[in-house]
Amino acid sequence: MSIAKAVLTGKVFRTPEKRFTSNNVPVSAFVLDIGDKDEMLIRVVAKRNFLDEVVSSLTKGSKVVVEGRLQTNNVKNEDGSERKIFEIDANTIELMGDSSGSATDFSNDIVKFSDVEMSDELMGEEEIPF
Repeated sequence: MSIAKAVLTGKVFRTPEKRFTSNNVPVSAFVLDIGDKDEMLIRVVAKRNFLDEVVSSLTKGSKVVVEGRLQTNNVKNEDGSERKIFEIDANTIELMGDSSGSATDFSNDIVKFSDVEMSDELMGEEEIPF
């Protein structure tokens, strides 16, 4: 069942695996740790061909941003019991930087607006539709 659109950041917990459907469409999956202190694991599934290059370059510990649809799935354990897992059907995956802890410098990419371009009031009272 699909829940909502989600954007997650985290570290690759398990190196991606690539498999093919019966129609020879590549499907890659990996586990993403989105927790700061405790492990919070989410499975990421990439079914789109253009994501194949990005996913193949990921290794354990890579920092990524994933955007897609959050879904739930029921899976059976080895003992026959069922449990619910959360996964994200990825639309985009972006590598954030190297896994050594140093972040990419985005300071030159920040867009700054002058006071002339931005006003304190975004919408006038007469424009509110309700």
